[in-house]
Amino acid sequence: MTKTKSKRKKIAVLTGGGDAPGLNAVIYALTRTCIMKFGYELIGYKFGYRGLYNNDFMPLTLETTSGILHRGGTILYSSNKDNLFAYDMVDENGVKVKKDVSDVAITNLKKEKIDVLVVLGGDGTLTSARDFTRKGINVIGVPKTIDNDLGITETTFGFDTAVNIVTENLGRLHTTAESHHRIMVVEVMGRNAGWIALYAGLAGSADVILIPEIPFTLEKVVEKINERDENGRPFTVIVVTEGAKPKGGDAVVGRVVDDSPDPIRYGGIGAKLAHDLEPLVNHECRSVSLGHIQRGGETSAADRVLSIRYGVKAAHMIAEEQYGCMVCMRGGKMEFESLEKIIGVNKLVDPYGEMVNVARSLGISFGA
Repeated sequence: MTKTKSKRKKIAVLTGGGDAPGLNAVIYALTRTCIMKFGYELIGYKFGYRGLYNNDFMPLTLETTSGILHRGGTILYSSNKDNLFAYDMVDENGVKVKKDVSDVAITNLKKEKIDVLVVLGGDGTLTSARDFTRKGINVIGVPKTIDNDLGITETTFGFDTAVNIVTENLGRLHTTAESHHRIMVVEVMGRNAGWIALYAGLAGSADVILIPEIPFTLEKVVEKINERDENGRPFTVIVVTEGAKPKGGDAVVGRVVDDSPDPIRYGGIGAKLAHDLEPLVNHECRSVSLGHIQRGGETSAADRVLSIRYGVKAAHMIAEEQYGCMVCMRGGKMEFESLEKIIGVNKLVDPYGEMVNVARSLGISFGA
C-alpha cells in the first residue's frame, strides 16, 4: 500500500479500565493503518496509565500485532486503578496519599518524542485523557465498554460479544431449568445500564428481565412465575443486571475497592433475588453470576468489524490532527466529538422505548 505523504509522527497507545473484546482489534487496525498508510511509528504503554507513569512500553509493529484481531483482552494489558491525577503513593511518613503525578507522564511522553497519545477506555480513562488534553498533550480517545452506556456513541465494541456470551449461557440454563422445574436467576454485567440484560434477555428467551432503569418488585416477579405455572410452563429464567434494584431500595454492593477511581463494585443481586424468591414460589431457585466470562474469549465478528472501524478512524484523526477528541459512531458513520463534551454523558435504557416495548409485547416481565 502506498503511504500518504504527511509529517512522520510517533504515536503512543494505552488501554485503561476493564478489558473488553475488541481492544486488540482496535490496536491491530490502528497500528496497520498508521504504518501502512501514513508511515508512523507506534509504541504501546503497558497496564494503562501505570505504564505511562513508569515509562513501560512495547513497540507496536506489523509483527507485534500480527494475529491479534480475534483475541479478547488486550496485548497492552490494563488497569482500572491508576489515575495519574490522583495516584496512590506512600509519603515519607509511610502514609498512603494521592498525588498528581501527571507531569511525570508528560515528561515520559516528551522523552520518547511522542506526538500523539491514543487512549482506549471508558468514562474514567477518558476523563484522564481529557485532563491530559488540558495540559497540552495531543490526545485522541476511543470509547470502550461492554456495557454500551457511553452516551456520545451509538455502539461500543465489546457489547455484541458480551450479549452473545450471555445469550449462549441463557440457552444452556433454560434446559436445566426446564428439567428440574426451577427458577434460574442469571446475573450479568452492566452496572447502572441494562443493555446487556435487555438484548441478551430478548435473544435468549428470558421470561423476566430486571434492569436498573426499571425498579422491580418481588410481587410482580412472583406474579410472572405463577402465570407460567398456570400455563403449563413450570420453570422461569430471570436475567438481572448487577445494578438492578427493587422499587424503593438500593443496588447490591459486592465490595468496595478503596484504591479505585470507581470504588463501588456491584454484585450479589442474583443470589439475593433467588434467596428472596424461594419462600414465595413453589420452586427451587438457583442463581448464576456470569461475571467476567462476559469479557473473555474470542471477539465476535460484529465487534471485530466495529473495532477495526474505530481504529482506522483514530488513525485518520491523527493524520488530520483532530486532537482532544474521541471517535464516535453517529447514524452508523464514524465521526468524532470533543473530549470536553463526552465525560459523564451516559446512555441508559429508555423504560418506555422501543426495545422495552418489544420485550413486553413478547410477554417478558420487567418486574414492575
